[in-house]
Amino acid sequence: MKLHRTGAIAGIALASLLAISACGSDNVDTASSDSSASSNPNCAEGQISASGSSAQKTAMNAWTTAYAKDCGAQINYAATGSGAGVKEFTAGKVAFAGSDSALKDDEQTAADARCKTGKAINIPGVATAVGIVFNVKGIDKLTLDPATISKIFQGQIKTWNDPAIAKTNSGVTLPATAISVVFRSKDSGTTDNFTKFLEAQTPETWKLGTGKGWKGTVGTGAPDSAGIVSAVTGKDGSVSYVDAPDAKKNSLKTAAIDTGAGAVEISDETVGKAIAAAEQDFDGNNLKLKLNYGLKEAGAYPAVLVTYQITCEKGLTADEAKLAKGFLSYVVSDAGQAAAADAGYSKLPAELLTKAQTAAAAIA
Repeated sequence: MKLHRTGAIAGIALASLLAISACGSDNVDTASSDSSASSNPNCAEGQISASGSSAQKTAMNAWTTAYAKDCGAQINYAATGSGAGVKEFTAGKVAFAGSDSALKDDEQTAADARCKTGKAINIPGVATAVGIVFNVKGIDKLTLDPATISKIFQGQIKTWNDPAIAKTNSGVTLPATAISVVFRSKDSGTTDNFTKFLEAQTPETWKLGTGKGWKGTVGTGAPDSAGIVSAVTGKDGSVSYVDAPDAKKNSLKTAAIDTGAGAVEISDETVGKAIAAAEQDFDGNNLKLKLNYGLKEAGAYPAVLVTYQITCEKGLTADEAKLAKGFLSYVVSDAGQAAAADAGYSKLPAELLTKAQTAAAAIA
């Protein structure tokens, strides 16, 4: 039976959102510890490969490092981007994929076919914000409303001293510097969430639709989060979008968003309000959230994303299933969530976390 429920997700216990992010190695060396001697109840032996979301790369590095140390098993995660990860999973090349958005209907059908004897499931991992990052000489703080953001990324606002930007930045001396847009050139869950936010907030202004692939023609493309960071850091006047931990680690400035009730900056509380407003779309152990990107609640930061680990409930090889079950059970355990929080992400709300733990335990 499919469950739909709108409203607050109880038990929000969000840890520090603005902390470090990673641009390090995608792979983790196998630890020498013996899983039989570990106190981790989710230990399994072996080695599997996974790929996908670069927005959760820092969290994944923390998880794989800890799991290797505790259990002696190796999880090789390549931060290829959400779109590539889903494609590689569907093609049977990886045991699970990381994605910043749940499988769409056509992707779900293809993923189910890959699993053969079972269904593909979406297991939430962590939450974070999509930061609108900027590099403008002399500007430390910036507030943008959604309509202005839409026009900037469509090339309709071309300089930083445009009246639309000045309107939400009273008292700030804005330069006439040209705006340089940077976007994700490869399929990206971050792009999917960002464009959904723009369409929901400003349907009369945003004309480029939604999805993992960027449909605009203005600006310069970068393949992944690291590329976005490099491009924005290297050019005065640039603006882009990236997960908040990457922005924080690389000292990128993030704009506050004003949806009509005042400027809202990224924080545990503001992101928590947005996640609490999500609609649950659950089908057994397939756990999808429908985020309210059009949220205008005071104190809520609506440009958010939840990462998912996509795998087969049944249909992996016996060895893959054992290790995927063990590792993903660790990801959604209290210890795994704490490790992600230490890496700069937000823990899942308590009620959702319990369901994610049940879903991971069902992998066979």
